[in-house]
Amino acid sequence: MPHLIELDGRRRAALGKLGKPEQTRYLVTEHPDGSLLLTPAVVMTAHEAALLRNPELVAQIEEDLAEPSKAAPSSARRPTSVQA
Repeated sequence: MPHLIELDGRRRAALGKLGKPEQTRYLVTEHPDGSLLLTPAVVMTAHEAALLRNPELVAQIEEDLAEPSKAAPSSARRPTSVQA
């Protein structure tokens, strides 16, 4: 169902209740006829993208999420409290 949106003096548009609340970033594509297509987007760091390109790592993460009891325990040390 189409919605009418008016731009303010600075050409900003309020989307109000359109879209899903968790979607706060969009890629905008402008078509030759002037129509705009808003596509929900997720932003990540280059480091995160590199990790997600590792199929073995992604498979391990998915397996660990599916069965957390089988995940290897973390070897990371917890910070010790500082005593005064």
